Amino acid sequence: MRMITFFLVGLTVHVVFFLSIFDIYFTSPLVHGMTPKATPLTPPASRLVLVVADGLRADSLFTPLPNGSSRTPYLRSIIEEWGTWGVSHTRVPTESRPGHVALIAGFYEDVSAVAKGWKENPVEFDSVFNESRHTWCWGSPDILPMFAKGATGDHVYTYTYPAMEEDFASTDASRLDSWVFTQVKSFFQSAKSNSTLKDSLLEDKNILFLHLLGIDTNGHAHRPMSQEYLDNIGLVDRGVTELVSMVEDFFGHDGKTAYVFTSDHGMTNWGSHGAGHPSETLTPLVVWGAGVQNAQRVTEPQLYKDGYLQDWKLEHLRRVDVSQADIAPLMASLIGIPIPVNSVGVLPLLYLNNSDQFKAESMYTNAIQVLEQFKMKMTQKKETTLSFLFTPFQQLTESKQAEFIHKARILMHLEKYEDAISLCQSLISNALEGLVYYHTYDRFFLGCSVVLGFVGWTSYVVLVILKTHASLNRNPSVLKQIPSRTLVRLCICVTVVITLFLLIQRSPITYYIYCLLPVPVWYSVLKESGTLTDLIRSAPSLPLWKCFGYFVLVAFGIELLVVSFFHRAMLTVGLVVLSLWPMLSGLFGKAKFRSLSWFLGCLCLAAFPLLPVVGREPNIHLVTCAGVLILFTSACYLWSSQHRTPLHLSDRQQFVTQMLHVAVCAYISYLTHSSLQQKQGLPLLNQIISWITLASSMLVPLLSSTRLFHRLLSIFLSLTATYLLLSTGSEALFPPVLSWLMFVWINIEQEAMIAQGVSGKQELSTIDFSANIDITKIRQLKLDDIRRSYFFVFFIITAFFGTGNIASINSFDPASVYCFLTVFNPFIMGGLMMWKVIIPFIIVMCTFETIQVATQLSSRSLFLIVLVISDLMALHFFFLVQDYGSWLDIGTSISHYVIVMSMAIFLMLLSVVTHILTSRRIILWRRSKMHFT
Repeated sequence: MRMITFFLVGLTVHVVFFLSIFDIYFTSPLVHGMTPKATPLTPPASRLVLVVADGLRADSLFTPLPNGSSRTPYLRSIIEEWGTWGVSHTRVPTESRPGHVALIAGFYEDVSAVAKGWKENPVEFDSVFNESRHTWCWGSPDILPMFAKGATGDHVYTYTYPAMEEDFASTDASRLDSWVFTQVKSFFQSAKSNSTLKDSLLEDKNILFLHLLGIDTNGHAHRPMSQEYLDNIGLVDRGVTELVSMVEDFFGHDGKTAYVFTSDHGMTNWGSHGAGHPSETLTPLVVWGAGVQNAQRVTEPQLYKDGYLQDWKLEHLRRVDVSQADIAPLMASLIGIPIPVNSVGVLPLLYLNNSDQFKAESMYTNAIQVLEQFKMKMTQKKETTLSFLFTPFQQLTESKQAEFIHKARILMHLEKYEDAISLCQSLISNALEGLVYYHTYDRFFLGCSVVLGFVGWTSYVVLVILKTHASLNRNPSVLKQIPSRTLVRLCICVTVVITLFLLIQRSPITYYIYCLLPVPVWYSVLKESGTLTDLIRSAPSLPLWKCFGYFVLVAFGIELLVVSFFHRAMLTVGLVVLSLWPMLSGLFGKAKFRSLSWFLGCLCLAAFPLLPVVGREPNIHLVTCAGVLILFTSACYLWSSQHRTPLHLSDRQQFVTQMLHVAVCAYISYLTHSSLQQKQGLPLLNQIISWITLASSMLVPLLSSTRLFHRLLSIFLSLTATYLLLSTGSEALFPPVLSWLMFVWINIEQEAMIAQGVSGKQELSTIDFSANIDITKIRQLKLDDIRRSYFFVFFIITAFFGTGNIASINSFDPASVYCFLTVFNPFIMGGLMMWKVIIPFIIVMCTFETIQVATQLSSRSLFLIVLVISDLMALHFFFLVQDYGSWLDIGTSISHYVIVMSMAIFLMLLSVVTHILTSRRIILWRRSKMHFT
């Protein structure tokens, strides 16, 4: 198989394995076709006001000031006198979109939907807005449109400010919330003179939604402990006070308005959110008004063991915690609209101040609404599964469903409302469990198919390595052990059987891909089975104990890398062990200076995984130090190499220009940070230079000489200039330290080649990336090449996790992108942060490309070993994926698999990019010829 064909096949296989995890774990939980269910009794409220303070932590609202007073006196008085309060527990990912979907639609969106769009709905869903008679919304253009688009009819009205207002460099983001309160005030003023609007407002089943983004924006820009964040909370409290007064005056204090105040997610101390830290998942909930229970004083200790009641000085008031999705059925119950058909929330009865009959009927409606989803899910699965293979959910068979419903109606008829409520809660619990059962019904089947394909692919790559890149004793007759025609017929038969099975079950098209992919993969493995026989025949001539030792060490090394995904400190352990390699291999005696440089480089790099991932305060002085270090190392190299490899005048000019550019970038980072601290915004010139630097970072190296170290220096200067602009602290030192170690690695591999007695070693400074490869000098793989491949994988993982665990969303600091933009844009910001992660990747990839050239190996051979190592890691993580435990554990296990699979795909693509980056050259002007001696 040619290299390009193998590359495309490998890329396709890995993309399929990567996408499989989304079909297995990330499919949408929504089903359609259910009939909305509403409580038949008269609701207590005619309208509901929902206020969502985006990014507000529970402790920020509830914790009193040191003098005993509250920064939110109005909401505190509600908690102590007129309403019910508690903590709303959100789920990972703690982002604005899934948080609002849970609040307003009552279900937890699958993670893939978050990546598909902020303003659009990848899957249409029902919501309390959709079920209302009219809904008026004020707030962010990132949140409101998705609920207006999802509504049937034309009864959801949105009023948003321009997206450009969401500026992290703003002097005061609380103006976003002031805008909302001012707009609502103007709205009610205009309603007094607009009879049509007034008539609409006086109807029942109406919702007013205020989305307040100022707290979240101030938290990102200044941190949640800042005065800006805390002052914004006080502004919101005053705004809510005026809002309630205005609403009550407009409706004549009719006692028919219910109020819900909550947040979509919290925020860490360092101003980020997305993961499962309590500061992110614990949000406040305060409900008061029509139909809501007044504050209930308690004398005995409450069941909550988290210690917050004492900290908040609220141990004397009953606390009622809910899951975030429970708020949707609560709002629906208060104003008498159907619960959103996709809701998985359970009505929190302790918030209601109504008759036992109303509570029982509301809980019954909730139970039937969840049961309808279960029945639809069961029907769908039953229709697409052969009858003799279908296994129903035993706790809720069709007969048990009917029994539950019949018994609940009898209990309510007998006015045994407490028993009816208990039965309905049990039915909801079973139905939710059944929903998960049918949602994951095909998981084991798909998992087996993917594992079978994984094992087959890895086996095939190993056989290709042995066949084309290892010195085995060949026996041509062995290749014909399995007749080719018989093998083809067998594969065709298996393909037909699988296809018919999937057709009968009416399986989705992706199932065909996952189930049929292993067939050609295993066909290729069986076709190459003769290579395995060659290996057995060659066994007597191989150093078996040495081979066994290598494989044990690599297996141990792979496990160390797997553990490093959970504990970054393991990378430090690994680097300390790697630092001893020259001593253990005997290279120290032959190259003391390079061995000592390797030892020091490993130890310096080992410090980075021990640094905190999150919570670091920006330290722009370290960024400046990194710029100085980059300039110093570049100047030292140019000075030391001027006699060995003289530079053309234009090359020298380019290097000087690039070094000046690095200095400018370090200064721009400092200037931008100072400007934002003084609340003067992002200077336009700084922004222009930053974007030009980013755009040119992959083009400028193509202008330099293709001599090995000249090209590597140009790549280093170009990438680190961009990295400085994306840094806020100690992470800026990571690329120069990594590059120093990579430079030493290239040199010490040359010494290892000499130690192995490989002939034809070429002086590194004379190697040209663009030179044609001499096929006669390409050597076969040796055992030591497994070690080189493992080093590469280890450094790639270190480059990935060295300055932060990006498996956690909140390890990203938005301040990293402030040289480029400060206005909130999740996709551009995410793209810039990913580029920051990719830069160390490219440094390691270019080093690996250099080592392949310097050690006279084909680019394919070492890469195949890397592919096997990364696939073994991916298979390991596939088995570690779990759908039980905390939501953080589930999300982490899935993200680890996604990261490793992405890495395998990414390395394939990046290998092409780095080959171009190192070997291609753009000549803008003609040069006079120059001879190297």
